[in-house]
Amino acid sequence: MRISVFGLGYVGCVSLGCLAQNGHSVVGVDTVEAKVDLINAGKPTIIEKDIDVLVSEHWHKGNLSATTDYISAVCNTDISIVCVGTPSLGNGHLSMKSVFQVAEQIADAIRKKETFHVVVVRSTVLPGSNLKIGKLIESRSGKTRNVDFAVISNPEFLREGSAVADYSRPAITVIGGENQQAIDLVREMYRNVDASVMEVGIEVAEIIKYVNNSFHALKVTFANEVERICSEQGINGREVMDLFVKDKRLNISASYLKPGFAYGGSCLPKDLKGLRALGHDSYVNTPVLDAIEVSNDVQKQNGFERIARHGKRKIGLVGLSFKAGTDDLRSSPMVEIAEKLIGKGYAVLIYDKKVKLSQLRGANKFFIDEHIPHLSELISSDISYVINNSEVIVLGHSLSDFEFDASSLNEKIVVDLCGDNSQTLPNVIAVNTAEPDDVREPALEAL
Repeated sequence: MRISVFGLGYVGCVSLGCLAQNGHSVVGVDTVEAKVDLINAGKPTIIEKDIDVLVSEHWHKGNLSATTDYISAVCNTDISIVCVGTPSLGNGHLSMKSVFQVAEQIADAIRKKETFHVVVVRSTVLPGSNLKIGKLIESRSGKTRNVDFAVISNPEFLREGSAVADYSRPAITVIGGENQQAIDLVREMYRNVDASVMEVGIEVAEIIKYVNNSFHALKVTFANEVERICSEQGINGREVMDLFVKDKRLNISASYLKPGFAYGGSCLPKDLKGLRALGHDSYVNTPVLDAIEVSNDVQKQNGFERIARHGKRKIGLVGLSFKAGTDDLRSSPMVEIAEKLIGKGYAVLIYDKKVKLSQLRGANKFFIDEHIPHLSELISSDISYVINNSEVIVLGHSLSDFEFDASSLNEKIVVDLCGDNSQTLPNVIAVNTAEPDDVREPALEAL
């Protein structure tokens, strides 16, 4: 394929060399003549493992070159990859100046083209940027998006020091687009890259790198907080974290990383408080650990607001225990939701097929007696009764194991707090979970 790469900095230079290695004919484009001259002498513009070998080898083979002539570069290629920088501004937003300048250059060239052109945004940009870039190119070129050209979001996941290896063997290749012809061309561009290709929505592709790197930052600070606590106890923090990462089933895995409702139960809240207390007693500052419970409380409040904003007073809760398949009510966020609703004067009915009042014992019974002393008047063993006598159905558990007439939800407002029901009841969830724009309950107190 014939590809132009705009921006010969870190990502652009690596892309140039790796694309050439994968059999493509590539031209780099930059406004800085010194960078163009380096590439045209067979030298990279950056210091990075293996990139000097790639650039030299494929320059000698005639597979790559560089130019300041962006019109020629676009007119003689099928795909243009945007790899310019998006530095942070003082307020945390990004400077899109270079991206928009490149978009204008590509638009000027596309105006002269008769063939379909694909613009691939590799630069790290915020959600909504792809749409803005497309509109800019349309207005400046006079061409029509998805007819004469398309804009694809294709985030990079390169690490300095291993960028060439990361390009060749990424965990996944992400392609966000709305034009299948363009998506297929970008797929073809990565035909020799050893990774599965994920086609996603444009804004999903735009935000994923921010999510990835924020989580990486979280992991670094979490490990450092653990080490500080351990150090004060005379414990080897590195040994602790080496043991932690051995668990690939829960600790280093997809477990606990599905968005849903707040955590609860007898273990997570208790053990988090215990670790924080250990740090506090040792005068160790642990802002990440301290923020976990705060964020969990925000999720509970958000759940209550999602129910209250519909302006209905008859609420049916499906699922009361902290986790489906158990009758454990201790620190269950659904119990807190029920307690809040009752306190606000809502008419509440509850169904949980695993919770049987006659079988509650010990701390479990004490907890529910303290928070919802009249639970026996609210809970029902008949899910249809709860649904039929409620205006809003709140799903705290997945419905996949429940036996009931799904059509009974058709006339109800459904609030899916657990987030697992879109596949179980896709039609109901898609239609009945929309949040109103004009119904809000004022002054909702925190839970």
